[in-house]
Amino acid sequence: MSGLTESFVVAAFLAFCRIGGCFMIMPGLSSARVPTQVRLFVAIAATGALLMHLWDQILPFASREPAILVPMVISELLTGGLIGLVARLYMLALQFIGSGITMLIGLGGGAAPGIESGEPQSALGDIISLSALLLLFVFDFHHDIVRALVRSYEIAPVNVFFDPRRALVDVTDTLGESFLIALRLGSPFVAYAILVNLSIGFVNKLTPQIPVYFISLPMVIAGGLILFYFAVATMLRLFADGFLPTVLGV
Repeated sequence: MSGLTESFVVAAFLAFCRIGGCFMIMPGLSSARVPTQVRLFVAIAATGALLMHLWDQILPFASREPAILVPMVISELLTGGLIGLVARLYMLALQFIGSGITMLIGLGGGAAPGIESGEPQSALGDIISLSALLLLFVFDFHHDIVRALVRSYEIAPVNVFFDPRRALVDVTDTLGESFLIALRLGSPFVAYAILVNLSIGFVNKLTPQIPVYFISLPMVIAGGLILFYFAVATMLRLFADGFLPTVLGV
């Protein structure tokens, strides 16, 4: 094997480490519902498509020396994993507020394994998270992830080791902004739960001999579902609009 061929193989492997590390964690492709072979072939296909554009940024640093290659592989895996992690954190924020909404309107019980992930989740929260994920794919958010991977070679070159301090700042900023967006999405249901439960508490004090809470539970659920019917479109739109500024910073 010639030196040029070996350098090409090393460069392709380094690109695969960053792209595959991102695809391994990013929402959608990292789901347990997606077979491992599909994820592997998607990562290989994306590596082959992007390697020609990233050739000048990877090939000069493609070294076969183990003392140089091993730290570079670790750095590439961590860099790609960070890009996928910030997208995953944004999606987890929606799953969190989805679970909160179900509890606020009285549908907290009856959790079952989720569609996108195997973790137990309520039916309404699963509908919210799955609809938002499908909406992101419709709006080509996976293309934005690929663009972020290409731009990452300018911010974090191959010859520069992974910076944990900058990564921690990115994760912290993503968590803060995702929490604010999730709180804004769930604020109507928080206000609804406060008003309804406060009213039921007053009625229960006026008529202590009647179990008002258990009698009013179907009406609370019905009101919450009606509110969800009118609010879900705006929720998903705001969630999709906040993806690029929160996750990719554009």
